[in-house]
This record gives sequence, structure tokens and C-alpha cells, in this order.
Amino acid sequence: MPLSHQVVWLFLLALPIASIVWTVTHEEVFREPREFCSQKSKDSRSLVRRKFFYLFTCEYCFSHWVTVFFLIITRYKLLYPDWRGYLVSLFALVYVSNFYIGLFGHVKLEVRKSRAEIEAIEAQVEQTKAA
Repeated sequence: MPLSHQVVWLFLLALPIASIVWTVTHEEVFREPREFCSQKSKDSRSLVRRKFFYLFTCEYCFSHWVTVFFLIITRYKLLYPDWRGYLVSLFALVYVSNFYIGLFGHVKLEVRKSRAEIEAIEAQVEQTKAA
């Protein structure tokens, strides 16, 4: 596959990886399992169990496992046609997907900030109307 296609695939494959990782590590739909894993990562006696459960609460850590899953189902390789291509693509996909996650987190924070500002302005308007 030409390098240009590999790069396009890199940025495209990172999107669903970032989406899955964000959803599992941040969204309400997975809150209970995330809280369970968070508690187990703190309370387990075994180091292996603590680290295993931590993987589901850390977006960076979890992105590695989601990326491995995507590499298995897509067989995507970057730069090299052998095992080295898998290794390079693993870390490149993790990097790009975490970049996307950072961007999304920043945008989501800005949206929350804007909503809070709008609510404050609306409250001021209501107070002015009442007075």
C-alpha cells in the first residue's frame, strides 16, 4: 500500500479508536463499570489485578488495547510489511487517537463553559425583568 494511503488510514482508524476509548473512559453510559474498575484498581491486593482494572479507567492505557483490537481486525501496517509495521502502527494509532481525544476534551470543555456563560446571562436577564 502506498505511503499516502497508509497515512490516510492512520488518521481514519484513529477516529473509531478515539471514540471507543472516550466513551468507555468518560461517558455516563459506562460510569458504573468504570467506577467498579476504579475501585478494584485501588483496593485489590494483587499488583496484577490493580493494574488490570486500571487499564479500563485510563484513556491512554485503554487506547493501547483498543488499538490492538483494531490492528487484529484490520491488519493495518504502517511503513513496514512485516511485524515492524504492526509495531509502528500500534504506537502511531495510539498517538493520533489520543490527540483526537485531547481535541475532543478541549472542545467539550469549551462547550460546557459557553453553556454556563449563557445560563448566567439568562439568569441576569430574568433578574432584570423581575426587578
